[in-house]
Amino acid sequence: MKERLEGLRGEALQELQLVDTPQQLNDLRVKYLGKKGALTEILRGMGGLSAEERPIIGQVANDVRAAIESVIDKKQEAFRQAETNNRLLAETLDVSLPGKQLPSGAVHPLHKVAQEIEDIFIGLGYTIAEGPEVEEDYYNFEALNLPKNHPARDMQDSFYVTDEILMRTHTSPVQVRTMKAMNGQTPVKVICPGKVYRRDDDDATHSFQFNQIEGLVIGKNIRMSDLKGTLLQFVQQMFGAQAQIRLRPSFFPFTEPSAEVDVTCVQCGGNGCRMCKHTGWLEILGCGMVHPRVLEMGGYDPEEVSGFAFGMGVERIALLKYGIDDIRHFYTNDLRFLNQFARM
Repeated sequence: MKERLEGLRGEALQELQLVDTPQQLNDLRVKYLGKKGALTEILRGMGGLSAEERPIIGQVANDVRAAIESVIDKKQEAFRQAETNNRLLAETLDVSLPGKQLPSGAVHPLHKVAQEIEDIFIGLGYTIAEGPEVEEDYYNFEALNLPKNHPARDMQDSFYVTDEILMRTHTSPVQVRTMKAMNGQTPVKVICPGKVYRRDDDDATHSFQFNQIEGLVIGKNIRMSDLKGTLLQFVQQMFGAQAQIRLRPSFFPFTEPSAEVDVTCVQCGGNGCRMCKHTGWLEILGCGMVHPRVLEMGGYDPEEVSGFAFGMGVERIALLKYGIDDIRHFYTNDLRFLNQFARM
């Protein structure tokens, strides 16, 4: 049996020297070391050996197995190394080549203007308040002095989800929610940015979805002069120190008195041009003193406190600031248009 084992070792090592593929190597492993391999077949005859011969033959068998496994392991490592080398050669990266520069993005002009507006009012001591875009009729209309069937609701034709749920038509509901959350405490000084929705036909100056920023201040002895001073400070920071404003009487159900605010034309500086229809003024936002009923529904005593509110469209500000003639440019994703604002 010892001679058979030695012969098996020589035969196996000779065949292993001729192996040149991993598959051939695996086949020889099974042939000599598998459960039905040649070495196993020889060892099955150990039952006929004497007690003295068994350990000797067992040691020889272990040596033969170790010799064959050693060659197989070396061959496997050689195949793995060769595969790695081939892969490295096939996947060579020439680091001397110039890199491909990816185009960098930029802030959308509407977001840029909204951030600038927010920064101005934060600098004036305001905080930012936000609320849901899908709103209850109560917060969107009723708590703002617009009961059901009130004719002034027609000014904001709406997208209703149910009879009591709609897409908000302005960010004024956030003002109501803020007042209720304050539980009658003062001062209140917030701006409310966000998207709003109205059933408008898309044209050069209107869209069914647009962005608003509204403001609310409540405290003791808040006057119309405080509102005017705040808005003058805003337009001068937004459009330049030369900008001036004028207030024209208007009507909003949630403010009394109410006003439309004009700014001196950004194109002609107030001298008159086609943009301002030769008036020297451009309408920019609406405002007024908070209506006593709105204060009451918000949890405040109008005999003790007063307040003012204002609201502006971000698109309107952007149109004036950049001299754009069509609101639809903001939404068509035309890179020729958007790239103009990349470095502003």
